[in-house]
Amino acid sequence: MTAYLILHGWQNHRPEGHWQHWLAGRLTAIGHQVGYPQLPEPDDPELDVWLAELARHLDALDAGGERVVVAHSLSAVLWLHAAARGLPGLDAVDRVLLVAPPSGAVLARHPEVAGFAPPPLEFTLPGPTRLVAGDDDPYCEEGADTLYGTPLALPTDILPGAAHLDLDAGYGPWPAVLGWCLDPTVPLMARPA
Repeated sequence: MTAYLILHGWQNHRPEGHWQHWLAGRLTAIGHQVGYPQLPEPDDPELDVWLAELARHLDALDAGGERVVVAHSLSAVLWLHAAARGLPGLDAVDRVLLVAPPSGAVLARHPEVAGFAPPPLEFTLPGPTRLVAGDDDPYCEEGADTLYGTPLALPTDILPGAAHLDLDAGYGPWPAVLGWCLDPTVPLMARPA
């Protein structure tokens, strides 16, 4: 059994139609342990509070099998902060998928999340990490590969027309992310039209 931790982004109240909600349901249905917590104050989050929650949820992951984290948007940047600070428990995670991290420039424009501006990328991620983002993400105009993939030497999938990989971009069911969760060699592709 694999243990999954699925982490949402800013202003995300885990709507049923979102691909993360869909993914949590699919993984649970086939017998995996899935944590998909509502992080505190998703409309006005605090970095230190979210880091403490991340540590708590990592500690709750079953140590008996593989441990996988799937982080979308603001939580992808949360993961980078955790790695930069050496948050305990990160090294116990077997693999991570960072989905559509926003840029520091975008975060700086919103006082509610300005404190999440990415740390200097002068650290090594604690385990295998993959990045996936849209080529037209309005929350990362500079491009996720340029800002995160290249500096962190991450395998990166840039999906055409996928925007922020959220409900507004049509990302409800997303078979490729389920495929990657079950087998990290599965390519991350755009959702079917």
